[in-house]
Amino acid sequence: MGNKPSFGETNLPCPQPRQFPMLLWLLLLLILAPGRDQSGVTPKAFLLLNPPWSTNFHKDKVTLTCSDSLSPAQGDIYWYYNENLLNKKSEEIQIDKTGYYKCKTQRSSLSDPIHVDFSSDKLILQAPHPVFEGDDVVLRCQAREKAKEISLYRNKTLIQSDFTLKSVSRNNDTYHCTALIQGFLWTWRKEISKHLTIQVQELFPPPMLIASPSSPIEGSPVTLKCETWLPPQRSHIQLQFCFFREDKALQKCWSSSPELTLPTVWSEDAESYWCQAESVTPSIRKRSLRSQLYVQRIPVSDVTLEIQPPEGQLIEGENLILICSVAKGTGTVTFSWHREGTVRSLGTKTQRSLSAVLQILTVKESDAGRYYCAADNIHGPILSKLIRVTLRIPVSRPVFTLTSPRMQAMVGDVVELHCESQRGSPPILYRFYHDNVTLGSSSVPSGRAGFKFSLTAEHSGNYSCEADNSLGVQRSDRVILSVTERLSTTRTPSYSPREFKEPSRTSNTNPQEPPDPVEPQPVYNNVNPGDSDLVYSQIWSIQHTKENSANSPRKHWEDKEPTVIYSDLKKVYPDDSTGQASIGDSDLEDAIENYENVPCILSALDR
Repeated sequence: MGNKPSFGETNLPCPQPRQFPMLLWLLLLLILAPGRDQSGVTPKAFLLLNPPWSTNFHKDKVTLTCSDSLSPAQGDIYWYYNENLLNKKSEEIQIDKTGYYKCKTQRSSLSDPIHVDFSSDKLILQAPHPVFEGDDVVLRCQAREKAKEISLYRNKTLIQSDFTLKSVSRNNDTYHCTALIQGFLWTWRKEISKHLTIQVQELFPPPMLIASPSSPIEGSPVTLKCETWLPPQRSHIQLQFCFFREDKALQKCWSSSPELTLPTVWSEDAESYWCQAESVTPSIRKRSLRSQLYVQRIPVSDVTLEIQPPEGQLIEGENLILICSVAKGTGTVTFSWHREGTVRSLGTKTQRSLSAVLQILTVKESDAGRYYCAADNIHGPILSKLIRVTLRIPVSRPVFTLTSPRMQAMVGDVVELHCESQRGSPPILYRFYHDNVTLGSSSVPSGRAGFKFSLTAEHSGNYSCEADNSLGVQRSDRVILSVTERLSTTRTPSYSPREFKEPSRTSNTNPQEPPDPVEPQPVYNNVNPGDSDLVYSQIWSIQHTKENSANSPRKHWEDKEPTVIYSDLKKVYPDDSTGQASIGDSDLEDAIENYENVPCILSALDR
């Protein structure tokens, strides 16, 4: 396949060597001559014959008139006979020689040549001039003498007797006629004319497709023009046009306008274009050569990335919108989005626009980082600057802990409260509550917050904490604290079912020996917790003085502070004087009240 001509190129045939000097002179003359039309092509001059026959008898006189589309002709007229310039400058000349004639004016190019024949034959076939494609032509068979039985032949075949040809075309058909011509002594003899080729001129030349601009920028409009022209003798004929890209029509055929505007052209539209022109009456159709449309593509530049919300500040769970834009660039642009440190792109979009949007739904902590985008329209990707995206994470539900120095908190104990959220953007404000009353607050950049205080009897109740980093408040579970009051040390004179007797105290006559030890006296306070089957006695053991402690038989009491001793006593039957009988499930309803004021220390010693 040969190369397709581009818009604006013209295929000129090479001149014959013998014609080159004349053509060069004519070309120079055409360049200097005025009268070019808007397309840059100078219209041709044309010849008129009077009488209008291209074949005549010898010694007939024929008048030639040179004209152009701006007739009457102005200035000098140039005449040529068999390629020779004649020394005649007038608009009309008379001829009587057989040969080729043509002319031009200062505002036109050379006319098509016409062959005029002056014959000495007795029978000639005449065709009018000018004849254009699609014309109906009437031929005339002429004899010098009287003639009869005249017949017309085309390519040696008898065709008709009325000598009228319908819608002639430019071909190599030849015509001749025959007739019986009266001779000497009224005799008739058959004569045959010379063969005639009708000089059929183009009704209009094949159109030329012209693009304006010839190399449009991608995305801009372009106007296609199907350019041809009618000779002045046929200027009344109506033409219609149709435009094609490859083999597909660009519009509904046919249109009376020789122009078609494409609103936008793209690089993929850089294909071959052509057009057709057709005369309405007669129906003559011609097409242009295919021409390649070259579309200029502007590379992308100034690629920028925009993030919404602005400044890249997002809350975990929100949607992240990435907008990639280019300041310049034409055609189809491929946009891609990337996070620094990752190989695969987050997404790509290919479209004819200067910007594209990517949305990342429900961002999480791992989506934080630096982002950039790239744009490419075949010339190579151009990258934007990096933009940091940070995420603010709402606080998680905090964990509340209460630390006490003993299992059962008592008045005067110092307790410590702690509150911590495992997740959440700093700083975090922690608030501590006692029965929904604020105890205090603390703001920390990370980790947990603490709060200490000394217990009083009023501090029993529900405790909790809150975490707040302005993205939402989360509250912990509640912790119940029960504060017990401390009991005073007193002697309680009472009796118990088991008789408690103090050991006899004898005086020591030896002043050097220590006095007899004094037994600790049990002090107790019975506690019956609700419906329990157990009775707890809180016992305070009383320590004897240091003077008597030297000879004390119970060394484990020496130098000790008062100690609380708990003793549990099961409910017993009335006849169980020892208090050792166990209570079975069937006997619970018959159980009697528990013993009161039992010296638990002695009970423990007895056991």
